[in-house]
Amino acid sequence: MHGSRQTEWVIGRALSLGFSLCGVAPAEKFPELERMPEWLSRGYAGQMRYLEDPRRESPGRVLEDARSIVVCALNYGTGSPYTAQALAASSADMPRGWISRYAWGEDYHRVLGEKLENLITAMRGEFSDPFAARAYVDTGPIVERVAAKHAGLGWLAKNTCLIHPELGSWLFLGVIITTLDLAPSLPPGQPPQPDLCGQCTLCIDACPTSALVEPYMLDARRCISYLTIEHRGSLQEELRPAIGAHVFGCDICQDVCPYNRKAPIPSFPEFEPRRAELFAPSLEWLVSLSEREYQEMFRGSAMKRAKYQGLVRNACVALGNAAPRLAPPARERVRALLARLSASADSVIAEHAAWALTHVEEGC
Repeated sequence: MHGSRQTEWVIGRALSLGFSLCGVAPAEKFPELERMPEWLSRGYAGQMRYLEDPRRESPGRVLEDARSIVVCALNYGTGSPYTAQALAASSADMPRGWISRYAWGEDYHRVLGEKLENLITAMRGEFSDPFAARAYVDTGPIVERVAAKHAGLGWLAKNTCLIHPELGSWLFLGVIITTLDLAPSLPPGQPPQPDLCGQCTLCIDACPTSALVEPYMLDARRCISYLTIEHRGSLQEELRPAIGAHVFGCDICQDVCPYNRKAPIPSFPEFEPRRAELFAPSLEWLVSLSEREYQEMFRGSAMKRAKYQGLVRNACVALGNAAPRLAPPARERVRALLARLSASADSVIAEHAAWALTHVEEGC
């Protein structure tokens, strides 16, 4: 079995394992990555120093003699309300926060990682020639969304997400880089999926922090997802009000995308909220968590990425932003919680609690 027949078999097997999409791209330099040095030089990566890994410039630097990249996508969309609808449940008596929908359920790194390893095992059983293969789910120096574009799975949108014309952008991506010489999903000379964003700028217009500095260009330092998950330490004061109720990630640029409004809703129980508390959680509950409770609550969750300090910091900011809408009983409860946290031995938590406390007291 060679070339296109191998590719057809790999794609068929990936789909049988539960992936929503699968395609193959050649392990070569992608033209989109030529702008990476400029993006980094502007400082747009913030504290994400791992993005400076020179292996990101070419898949061939990740695995010796690499020939192909198998790209798999899993749709994590759910029938649950979008951000604005969910936060409408936030009341003057019960201020609530927002957790990005990708983190409601099981850790996608594990779910996709297991499927990719199962695919590699199946490939070894099917193909007689020896080959090397490595699987990555946001854990290696492969830029998955760019590889996905060249595997024919969609286009790179103005919000920098990959969009599939039928499935939208609620997609987890994982890759297998291999020395197998698989035929690319796109025949020679056939361009990738055309950009269908057209004149639409809904994602750019909706971003609360103006992180999309121009179409297809994201300044991560202003992105709410980056600020609430990747950024360590103190958050810039001028950005705190725009963070709103977000405590982990942000879905706004995807919420407003017309392609997501039309996308089918899959059925993956792994990605539904594994605890009721994780859907529009109570901010008072979040800031009251001890570190031990945090570790137990978010074991096996992608939310561990923010760490305890980051999550409590974010919840303090969200409470400060909710201050003008608090009813008197809730205001007194929140004041007491923030006063306690402002005396925390953790200087980052103490700083953000004090900032929020000021906003609560100003509203009295």
